[in-house]
Amino acid sequence: MLWAAVGALVASAFWGGGVLLLGGKDKDTATADLKGYKVQSDVCSAAEISAFKGKYPESDSSPVTYTLKHDALDDMYCDMDLKASGSTYADAYLSTTVQLHKTTDPSAEFVARWESYTQRKGDYKAEKVTGFGDAAYLITEDTISGSSGSRSVTLAVRDGWMTYQMAWSMYLSSLDKDKTPPSVSEVTGWVKSSTTATLAKLKN
Repeated sequence: MLWAAVGALVASAFWGGGVLLLGGKDKDTATADLKGYKVQSDVCSAAEISAFKGKYPESDSSPVTYTLKHDALDDMYCDMDLKASGSTYADAYLSTTVQLHKTTDPSAEFVARWESYTQRKGDYKAEKVTGFGDAAYLITEDTISGSSGSRSVTLAVRDGWMTYQMAWSMYLSSLDKDKTPPSVSEVTGWVKSSTTATLAKLKN
């Protein structure tokens, strides 16, 4: 009877553990919800930036771009200079980052990363915005005072297991021809418009 009881207990523990292991396996192998977004060989080509052309009509002939593929994560990046008419050097910078998470749901980390800006000291402003994917945050900074300082606007979007950021930045000291930078409000409109168009192109 004793051995039978011990055997039953071991069997119970084994099967219980098996159920737990199977449950964990199901969670780990959940199907990535990519919402139709696809890997782009050149995300600079997919980035729709016509909204910026009124202020920065000059094209960057050699933007920095890469696409890194992995079973767990596809990572795409583009960084380009923005130039006003007649400028020799960059008057502002625009980056686009797209990540396709294929094994892990990025929802919790996405919220933690962007909501943390509300805890930062300084001139950062962070707000949750609607109209973009499942969740989106707008992060702005304006430190311009007199002839120095900088401005930046970043829109971060999560749509399913896809995460995206478009970030514009400028430094007053580095302006070339055009010494009047656009306002944060103006750039926010450009970034939002560009994001809407870019997200659509990322599904092609």
